[in-house]
Order: sequence, then structure tokens, then C-alpha cells
Amino acid sequence: MNIFLLLIITLAIIIILLRRKFQIGTCMFAGGIFIWLIRSTNPVDLITAMISTFSQYRTYDIILALYFVMCLEIELRLSGALTDMVKALRRIFSSFKILLAVMPAFLGLLPSVGGARFSAPIVEELSTKLKITASHKAAINFWFRHLFEFSSPIIPGMIMACSIAGVTFSEFLRHLSWLTVLAFSVGWFVLIRPIKIEHEVKSKETAAELRHENYGLIISLGSVVSIFLIVVLGGLNASTATALVVIAMFFVLIAVRRFVSIKDIFLGALDLKMVANIACILYFVEMLTITNVLHEIVSAFQNSPLPISAIIACVSLIIGILTGMSQGHVAIVMPIVAAMDTGNLDLAGIAMAFGVAGQMLTPTHFCLIVTIDYFKTDIFSTLKPILICEIIILTIFSIYTYLTGI
Repeated sequence: MNIFLLLIITLAIIIILLRRKFQIGTCMFAGGIFIWLIRSTNPVDLITAMISTFSQYRTYDIILALYFVMCLEIELRLSGALTDMVKALRRIFSSFKILLAVMPAFLGLLPSVGGARFSAPIVEELSTKLKITASHKAAINFWFRHLFEFSSPIIPGMIMACSIAGVTFSEFLRHLSWLTVLAFSVGWFVLIRPIKIEHEVKSKETAAELRHENYGLIISLGSVVSIFLIVVLGGLNASTATALVVIAMFFVLIAVRRFVSIKDIFLGALDLKMVANIACILYFVEMLTITNVLHEIVSAFQNSPLPISAIIACVSLIIGILTGMSQGHVAIVMPIVAAMDTGNLDLAGIAMAFGVAGQMLTPTHFCLIVTIDYFKTDIFSTLKPILICEIIILTIFSIYTYLTGI
């Protein structure tokens, strides 16, 4: 079967199952099995993909990062720190709209799949009195969480891209950082600007209440900043850094008389359905590798008469959709960029921009799964405004890149 026909049928199976309200993990697993039936049928490949999925470090890092972020969210929510933080921020900033955009973006600095799960309750708290749908809230959380994919020094995809493509981070940052500004502007225009906010009469608070809210603000933001510093300065991965902060926060909350029980924290964060979904998505990605589907996609484009820039864009977009991870499309596409023209910022930028667009428009993206699970909405209504945002960004980026000489 033609490789692109295979992909179209696979994506159709996934979309149909999603429409029928099957769990995302079940849909991705079915897609992987279909690919196996068409390309292999060798039972050994099924076992090999399974072993590879559960023997890789990234599987446990993703699951543990999500688990400990959920632990932290429970600590802050049950202690009242999360609510107090939102109240304090409402008092400091006059605009709800600014907070809705800035808070997920700030938490997006954390290079962890669990970051979307941590920002979701904040978006929910901020939008309690706003007349917007659950899918609108989910889209806001998902979009603004990923503004720094083009400009953060600790995003794994950026680190890998610079290393493989043979460009320095400072050069790549200068070349792509404007996309972060563009993504914020487009997200504001599509997702935030249409929100209507009625005038709210601010209640008067006592000095004791103000202090209590300020302490909640310090505790909540302090936990996030601590994780960021541990990752950046300590060199630890996101899951380990978050685990350390969760443990430290338990004793901090006792000290400030905001006790939350260990049972509520560690048992409350267990979500076997989420773990199963993540495992199935990773299994699907491994099946793409085992059956050489990813390799054939790249080969098909390399042998086509399309311009190099168009090849890089198409491959990056497709691989981004299939893997849902920045490391996925970077690891596959950037070596092609390096082989064609090492150090070429334009080609590397195209690969990054279209790869990120792909990972923002796919059910294999873990942050999307976490977000729709929290807000109890569906993938299609959540992705509709995201698609509009990506079309605008890629159009502007393509025109700019073409005019500057690619």
C-alpha cells in the first residue's frame, strides 16, 4: 500500500473512533495495530514495539512528570494556595484576559507534559465567572502553554534541533523568537479577544485576608519557580525536579498551617486511565518506527521533485502530527536538514515551525490529552481554534521566509 494512503486510512480510523467517544489511547492503539496488519503481521514486531515502549527512559519520565505535577496541583488546591493565588493576581492585574493568557504561558516554561495539567485548574479558576465553553478553556490552556517552543533554552526539542542542525542556540533564538511573539498575538486575537467580561464589583478584603492571599501567591508561584531553577541550574529532569518540590511543599504547607494529607496527595494523583493513554500513544509511535513507516515518509519526500524547503516543511508537519512530540519531529527531520546544508538557519527554522504546528494539531500530543481530560471536552472542538491559529502563523512565517530569500 502507498505510504500516504496508509497514513490517510490510519488517521481516518483514529478520527472515526474518536468521534465514537473511544478513549484516545484505544484509538491510537487501533491505529498502530492497523499499520502492523498492513505492513508486517509478524507477531515479533508487536512484542518488539511493546518492549521498546516500556524499556525507554522517556516513557517513565513522561508518566512520572505528569504524576508529580498532579500531586503538586492537589497540594496547592486542597491547601487553598491555588485559589488564593488567583485572588491575589486578580487584585494585582486589572484584566482577566491578560491573566488567562499569561498564566498558562508562564507555566509553559516548565518542560514537562504535566505542565498542562497544572495550568488547567488555574485557567478554570480564572474563568469561573466567564461565559465560555469548556472547549474554549481547553484551547486557551493548550495554546498559551506552548508559546515558548521557539524560544526557551530548556525545551528538549530546541536543544536537540540546535545540536543536530549545527546552529548555536543564540543564532536559532534570534531567528525564531519572533514566532513566540506572533503566537501570543494570534492566540490573543483568536482565543482571548472574543471573550466578553462583565464589570465586576471588587469586594473589600481585610488586612488578614490580603496577607493570606499573598502567602498563597508566594507558595504557588514559588513552587513553579523552584522546579524551573532545579531543571535549569541543577540539570535534573522535570519528573525528578517536580518530585523534590512536591516533597518539600508537603513540609512547607505544614509549616504555614495549610496541611494536606499524604493520602490525598499521592493517591489522589493516581490516574490509571491517563497512564494507559500515554502508554498507547508511545506504543503507536514505536509501531511507526518498527514498521519503517517514518523512514518511508522521509524517503518519499526526498525522492520527490519538490523544492528542498517544501520537502522539509511537509515532512516536519507530517512527523509532528504522527509523533506529537518536539523530540520526535526534530530527531527525524533535523538530520535531513544537517545533511542537506549544515548550519542553514532558514531550513532549520522551517523544520521547527512546521514540526511544532504538526504536534499542536494531533491527538498524540500528551498536553492536549491532559487538557481535554481535565476540562471534560472533546478533541475536535478544542483543536478547531488551534487549527485557525496555526494556519495564520504558518502563512505569515512562509511569506516572511520566502521574502527573506529561502
